[in-house]
Amino acid sequence: MTTLTATDARRLLPDMLNRAAYAKERIAIQRHGKVLAAIVPAEDLKLLQRIEDEEDIRAAKEGIRDYEKHGGIPLEKFRKQRGL
Repeated sequence: MTTLTATDARRLLPDMLNRAAYAKERIAIQRHGKVLAAIVPAEDLKLLQRIEDEEDIRAAKEGIRDYEKHGGIPLEKFRKQRGL
């Protein structure tokens, strides 16, 4: 993976977009030696979104199973218990 400074990234943005889109290259952008962001091919973004969606579905199913097993409490009671 290529790493560029934020200054270079601003200057080279059109080239970076082409490299990500056509060469499927991932480009990390750093400032003060720390990676802050990345430019990735659209396919990578779609994969990440699909993984996040699958994780959300898994967590929702787990919550439903927990509710079915243990039941629930009214929201106001929950807030009171938590001091919210």
